[in-house]
Formats: sequence, structure tokens, C-alpha cells
Amino acid sequence: MLGPTEDDLFFLDREEQGLVLESLAAIQPVLPGEAEILASTLHRLRRAAELVAKSPSIFASWESRRQTSHTGEPLLDLLCEVPEWDLDLHVPMRVIFGRAYLVAKINFLKGLSYGLEEVHAPDTLRTRGEQELGQSIYSKLAEELFTSIVTDPGADRRVKLAAARSLLIVWEDRLTTEIDDFAPVLESVWEARNKVRPVIGTTLGTHEFFRLLRECRDTRFLEYFEGDVPDEQLQAFEEFLLGLSYEQLSELRDHMRTEGIGSVSADQAQAKAPPSWAPHATGPQALYTSYKKRKVKAQYRVMTSAPGPHKTAEEFVMTAFLLRDGG
Repeated sequence: MLGPTEDDLFFLDREEQGLVLESLAAIQPVLPGEAEILASTLHRLRRAAELVAKSPSIFASWESRRQTSHTGEPLLDLLCEVPEWDLDLHVPMRVIFGRAYLVAKINFLKGLSYGLEEVHAPDTLRTRGEQELGQSIYSKLAEELFTSIVTDPGADRRVKLAAARSLLIVWEDRLTTEIDDFAPVLESVWEARNKVRPVIGTTLGTHEFFRLLRECRDTRFLEYFEGDVPDEQLQAFEEFLLGLSYEQLSELRDHMRTEGIGSVSADQAQAKAPPSWAPHATGPQALYTSYKKRKVKAQYRVMTSAPGPHKTAEEFVMTAFLLRDGG
């Protein structure tokens, strides 16, 4: 089997190109069938990337509509007005192809990581695979977070416009833009959170917080919650930090008070949580799953006027940062 060349991998950056070439070279001698499947998947990923690259430029395609907009930014106006559930039917084709490409890239990198594990590749190579996979998952997660801010009907328009401008950059330069280009503070705290296993204890989160501080390269996200923030935002941060929902934490604390218990283990806390239908995830995918669960619960509380945070911790922080910095 002839492997791909760097020219074939135009849609990947240098680090990703090196990872793919070295990984296929490691897998091929041991599992040639698996290497063949990965090579075929890579070919299809390239075709998906070509669809993105050849799609009309978002900025160019909307330039002709500029005269009809009060602000001179018709796409920004649209993004700030359309609800999240209706967004897909209003965005340019380049966005749709780009989102599909990113999911396909994540699936390919997952397959590559599985292959490296099967052939017992060197730890350094497997670590690089996990890092590149994580960066792609975090890029998808950050895009969803910014979309949530843009489509929030109650958000300040300045915040919505700032988030929309970030999204336009991601959508226009899909093949070259990753999370470290537009939201490094999120990448840092998500990477750190994946290294911290909550111990629960007294449910105050002190141990988990200081572990995050040690692991985090960019501590601005954590420093935000050291300030004077509303209780709702602290509740959202507790969900992020401890891995339990506001409802689960409330029930657990009531149980501890009733039973006179000063602390509990993570296993004891999880035993009281309802079973999940979702498969067990680890690493960056676990963080993605956590965000999606927290977001769904927050939306439910908004619709039912139930107590608890109405946004995720990430949305509270990025909203504050965008408002402060003007995007």
C-alpha cells in the first residue's frame, strides 16, 4: 500500500501531517487491513476538505448583501437574530460542509488512536495522537459554545456580535483554524479538567480547584470564579468542577446533612446519580459529553423556571470576557 504524501494532506497542519504519516507507518506492518481502512478514510476526509476549500467564501458571498443591512454586516445581524434550533437553515454552505468535515476528522483521529493502541505504538506517538484528537474535539466544543452565546435571546448584543465575529473566522478558515487560535483559555481549562478526577469529599470542591490551578496553563477561567460572582454562576462552576449536576449536588448535600456525614467519595456520589444511557467516555470526549449534559440541564431549567444555573460555566465566563474585551 502506498502511503499518503504531505501534498495529499494539505488540509492538516504540520503536526497533524507528521502524526498521520508516522502512525500509518507504525500500523501497516502489524495490521495491514486496519491501515488500509484508515487510508481509505483519510482519502474521504481529503474529499470532504476539498468541499470546504472550494465552497464560496462566506465574506465574499455576503458582500453583495451589505447594502441592505443597517450595520453593514448582514451575516452578523442574521446570526444574532436566528434561534439556535433554526440556525442550520440560515448559514452558508461553507459552514455546513465545514461542520461535517470536523466531525469526520474527529472520527478519523479516533480510529488512528485505536490503531496505535492495538499495535502498541510508542507512548510518545500515542500521546501525540491523543493531543491532536483532543484539539479537534475542543474546537468543535468551542464552536458550539460560541453558537450558544450568539443565539442566546437574552445576551447583550455586543457579546453576540463579538461571538459571531469569532464564528465567522472559524467558518471561513475551517481547515487552518483550531481552538488555540480563537479560545486558548478554554483549551487550557478543558485540558486541565481532564487530568483532574473529582474526589467530592465535603462537596466544596477545594481539592479539585487547586488541582486545576496546578494543571492549567492559562488560569484566567479559574480566576474569574475567585471574584465576586453570582450564586448561579458558582453553581455552574460546581457542576463543571465536580462532575455532578446542581440537582445531584443538592440531593447529595441533603443526604449528608440528614445522615450526619462530613464527606463522601466520588464512587459514593456517583452511586446516588441516576444511570446514564450514554456509553462511558474518557479524555476530551468525556469533557464534551459533560458540557452537552450540563447545557441540556441548563436549558431545561430555563424552560421550567427550575432552580439552578441557566447556563454552563463556560458560557458565563466567555460572555463576561467578550463583554469586557469587546470581542
